[in-house]
Amino acid sequence: MIGILKKNVYERSPLLNALLYLLLLIGAFISLFPFYWMFISMTKTTAEIFTFPPNLLPGERMMINIANIIDRVQYLRVFANSLLISSIYAVCTILLCSLAGYSFAKFDFKGKKIIFSIILMTLMVPYQATLIPLFRLMYFFGWGNTYQAVILPTAANVFGIFLMRQNMLSVPDSLIEAARIDGCGETRIFAAIVMPAVKPALSALTIYMFMFQWNNFMWPLIILRTNEMKTIPVALSGLIADGQVIDYGMVMAGTSLATIPIIMLFLMMQRQFISGILSGAEKG
Repeated sequence: MIGILKKNVYERSPLLNALLYLLLLIGAFISLFPFYWMFISMTKTTAEIFTFPPNLLPGERMMINIANIIDRVQYLRVFANSLLISSIYAVCTILLCSLAGYSFAKFDFKGKKIIFSIILMTLMVPYQATLIPLFRLMYFFGWGNTYQAVILPTAANVFGIFLMRQNMLSVPDSLIEAARIDGCGETRIFAAIVMPAVKPALSALTIYMFMFQWNNFMWPLIILRTNEMKTIPVALSGLIADGQVIDYGMVMAGTSLATIPIIMLFLMMQRQFISGILSGAEKG
């Protein structure tokens, strides 16, 4: 009897379910419509894009706009630059942040809490305040206009260290101690036991870091001088800032092509991404 009453209390009415689904549909439409508009805009001329009322059907200039963007900003080279920089950055960030997170989660050493607190406090330093000293440091090393100047300065990402530490706290200490008793070295424990246990968090961090570097604009704009080294955000900004008449169909073509890798990466890793976010939220 009590179970029936509880079921009646918590069971939603069909009207409430319909309202919830309606709200979800409205939210999905608001979220997805800008992407739809971007993709159909790449198939139109500037005049067709700004027609009122807007035409929501695709146009016939997609291949022309793609050819124009490829010719205008050496888009294939720019795309390859962004893909190379973002991929290497994601790998370096995962490695460094995982090692740091493992150290803070599973090792006891003097000053650990103080060091971790100082690392978290660096999040309060404005990113813009570091640009000038970082620029001078890169040229002191002779790294001006190079890939490593874009990748290495933020490879040890504070957010990544925090995320990996929070997830590695959930790995049982008894499991690690048992592996040590069996003769496993720390490298093997880290690679064969700890890393597979936090795979969802690794997937979430991969998406975060790849997307961060893929969309990074300010630092590549400052440190990269030549057109051959530019990334996609820097190259596309030049189409709007050069003072000429803006071909928005061409700009949308470049933007749409730049969005495809992010969408593909998220679709491939969406389950692990969601699991990593939820598991990170549960740790204290």
